[in-house]
Amino acid sequence: MTSPTSGPSAGRFAVHPDGTASHGSRVLGSVVLASTALFLVLALVSSPPDTGGADAMGELVRIMYVHVPVANACYLAFFVTAFASGMYLWKRTEGWDCLAAASAEVGVVFTALTLATGSIWGHTTWGTWWEWDPRLTSTALMFVMYLGYLALRRAIIDPVSRAKQAAILGLISFVNVPIVHYSVEWWRSLHQQPTLTRADPTIDGLKLFTLLFGIVLGVLVYAWLMLHRFRMQWAEAQVEAKGLDVALAERRAEARADGGLGGSLDAGGVRS
Repeated sequence: MTSPTSGPSAGRFAVHPDGTASHGSRVLGSVVLASTALFLVLALVSSPPDTGGADAMGELVRIMYVHVPVANACYLAFFVTAFASGMYLWKRTEGWDCLAAASAEVGVVFTALTLATGSIWGHTTWGTWWEWDPRLTSTALMFVMYLGYLALRRAIIDPVSRAKQAAILGLISFVNVPIVHYSVEWWRSLHQQPTLTRADPTIDGLKLFTLLFGIVLGVLVYAWLMLHRFRMQWAEAQVEAKGLDVALAERRAEARADGGLGGSLDAGGVRS
């Protein structure tokens, strides 16, 4: 019987043979589920509205408890994509390519949530769902760039060429991430200034704890999604490689058969 931790190896990564779940992912999933329930209580019930200062957000602060964590999670996801892309270009190991692709997919989901929660906040605060604000525009550009990264992976058939070109694009796309983060400081922006990184944070007490708890929860959700998506990505790569091996074997068999009829086929399928 195959042990739960055995299976094909993706570089330094072990893959579960019977699916994307494992004991570790189930434990992490349970922690995420319990933490989410506690977070909802803190964010929606226990934490008071923002009432301090001229720019107090009131009940709208509750959107920030989701918006900031998902934004930080997408930064983390795209950093992992860039790191794994660089490691692939160095090591040429398939596992790094799978890690980069999986993290980009999860990052796109978090970016979509960032844009959605930001639009809700903007509609309530500015009276419009969208403004061509530096933060919003650069975030939308980041979203499109990583959609392009995923589209590139779908457009190239050869796995080696796909991994190489995707790795290069993954590194280039990450250049926009710090631009998104610092856009409110570099340009005049309607977007709120940083809440935590400034010398005097604008929130404290239970509100600060809830926000920090949400950021940690966002990282845990990212890790849980990545466990499953990476394993699925690796499984898809193995199926693709097996299919390619079968196709090459069939092609060689056809070439040998045709060779007996007066010729042979080279690698490009041309009779010699």
